[in-house]
Amino acid sequence: QVQLVESGGGLAQAGGSLRLSCAASGSDFSIDRMEWYRQAPGKGRELVATITSDGSINYVDSVKGRFTISRDKAKQTAYLQMESLKPEDTATYYCYAHLVIAGRRWPYWGQGTQVTVSS
Repeated sequence: QVQLVESGGGLAQAGGSLRLSCAASGSDFSIDRMEWYRQAPGKGRELVATITSDGSINYVDSVKGRFTISRDKAKQTAYLQMESLKPEDTATYYCYAHLVIAGRRWPYWGQGTQVTVSS
């Protein structure tokens, strides 16, 4: 069974840092793009960062210069390094990936991990 497993959330002070991980487990698949979304209480889900299979990267403006998305293809894992955290970064963070299985692309979501930034 293919799944995405997230880890690394928690509590940080403003100005601090956290690193999120998203590991794809299972067999017989390849990974296309991987993305991080976040959802704050009472708000919609927001795309934070994207990394494609060829290494192209994009960020939402509010995190540019502070967050870094990366991936380790051998470990089938994506990371989100978050620096200079702000209280407004508080949200549940979700990993999302397009996984290619049997020649078709399927969307997968992680379970979400809470990030709380105190002022």
